[in-house]
Amino acid sequence: MRRLAFTVLLLALASAYGAAKDETAELKARLESARPEERPELCIRIARQQLRNADKLYSEGKFDQARDAVDDIVTYSEKARDAATQTKKHLKNVEIDVRKIAEKLRDIKRTLVFEDQPPVEQAIRRLEDIRTTLLKEMFAKEKKEKK
Repeated sequence: MRRLAFTVLLLALASAYGAAKDETAELKARLESARPEERPELCIRIARQQLRNADKLYSEGKFDQARDAVDDIVTYSEKARDAATQTKKHLKNVEIDVRKIAEKLRDIKRTLVFEDQPPVEQAIRRLEDIRTTLLKEMFAKEKKEKK
């Protein structure tokens, strides 16, 4: 009986991971044809999905796949920043989401052994750079309006 329950649990986890992977692929496909003002939100959704995937993969001990997911987090956060900066829309929302993603990555980093932490630390630093760029863009805009 326990073996059956365990097997069912493993199948459920595998299908949930497969569904998450499919959702990410669907979002990536939608991104290509999305209007410029929709792209920041789609990119952030992809980054959040990859954050969940990375957390799950690190928990399962699949470090190479988890590192790929972390790379995707940074890539799509950068794309969100670029799209928000280009359209001058959703700057604040993207900055907030990137901050939350960086906080969650810090939590994940604390659970890893020392040797597995550097890629996550590098991703956190890059996310902080993205936030800095977004904040500069937001406050530079206000400064120009006051003149």
